Amino acid sequence: MTRSYFGTDGIRGRANTVITPELALKVGQAAGLVFRRGDHRNRVIIGKDTRLSGYMIETAMIAGFTSVGIDVLQLGPMPTPAVAMLTRSMRCDMGVMISASHNPYEDNGIKLFGPDGYKLSDEVERQIEELIDGDLALRLASASDLGRAKRIDSVHARYVEFAKRTLPRDVDFDGMRVVVDCANGAGYRVAPEALWELGAEVISLGVEPDGTNINRDVGSTSPEALIRKVHEVRADVGIALDGDADRVIIVDEKGQVVDGDQLMAVIGRSWQEAELLSKPAIVATIMSNLGLEKYLSGIGLGLERTAVGDRYVLEHMRRNGYNVGGEQSGHIILSDYATTGDGLLSALQILSVVQRAGRPVSEVCRAFEPFPQVLKNYRYARGAAPSAESVDAIVDAARDRLGKNGRLVVRPSGTEPVIRVMGEGDNLDVVTQVVDDVIAEIGKIGRAAA
Repeated sequence: MTRSYFGTDGIRGRANTVITPELALKVGQAAGLVFRRGDHRNRVIIGKDTRLSGYMIETAMIAGFTSVGIDVLQLGPMPTPAVAMLTRSMRCDMGVMISASHNPYEDNGIKLFGPDGYKLSDEVERQIEELIDGDLALRLASASDLGRAKRIDSVHARYVEFAKRTLPRDVDFDGMRVVVDCANGAGYRVAPEALWELGAEVISLGVEPDGTNINRDVGSTSPEALIRKVHEVRADVGIALDGDADRVIIVDEKGQVVDGDQLMAVIGRSWQEAELLSKPAIVATIMSNLGLEKYLSGIGLGLERTAVGDRYVLEHMRRNGYNVGGEQSGHIILSDYATTGDGLLSALQILSVVQRAGRPVSEVCRAFEPFPQVLKNYRYARGAAPSAESVDAIVDAARDRLGKNGRLVVRPSGTEPVIRVMGEGDNLDVVTQVVDDVIAEIGKIGRAAA
């Protein structure tokens, strides 16, 4: 069954065009009806990032939830992983995060969590969609059963304390100069505070949100400002979060970016040595570098690959009992502590490894030499994507050119009308040529079909 509203990570689109007050109201009503159970007062918590449209969407969702008898607890700006954690900790029936992650401020989105703090299954999302398209007016609560709403002000300290407790008590960052870039997003308060409480000297960037500057020239998708600041203040390390703080990248003392693959390698080895891995492997996506796979194999660990998307990584981890996984983009999932990617927790793990090693980040976090990797996009008109069958024939021929030490991944984006082509191998010139040729062939098919 084709889904009308939910994508690979909740509902996302242009604010007040796709994500309208009417839709937000209906999502609140429909989700509230699905999770209204038992004879207790049902409760939902709502967090958001710093986008201007968050006020509009939050207010509409509050109206939706209360109209079907659900009480609402408002958290204000909070990271996505904090909302997931607090949903469980505060014994709520569900959680909501209003965010479009790393997208520009004009976009927004709605992410939903069940009472266990995990994102919803496809089946539950389909139930919510059916109700959105149904007659919700027939399911509204009576005047005496309407829900109530109130703001909770103490949750920032609760999340900071939770983050600190993921490290051993004898670990601190005394003497470490850290630049943290919070993308003018949801982590702008909690991330600097947690690092400071752990003893680091903290220099903050992207901590002045104004409703429209989230992810603008800052954050994990725009690390240039962080690199400049690391050089300027001679920091030991730079940390960049995205808009909802569920992903992280690291910048070493030389200004070199460390991606999620390297971070997973560092955490995987550290947890292996501490005997913390539940199984001798970690989980990543088809986009992770072949160098990561070979590195892990060399230290006796496997790499399980999934489709792109942190929800698929997490599903594989839960189904098969793994406790470390993530994406090259910096979504790192440490399931002993969190039910989703958590940029702050991942950064704390990396900093603790660096502190114990007594060596610079450039040495600790360069676990392997990555294979040359080229990623390019073919953009098509909406509704006019080339057929999978026509693309498969092109891909099969291109893979032969890369040989046994190469990989080619061609996939449609789950969030925009593009086909992503990623090539990887031991010869950059060959990889680049193969990717360009595949893009050109897909373009011919697309133009012929238009």
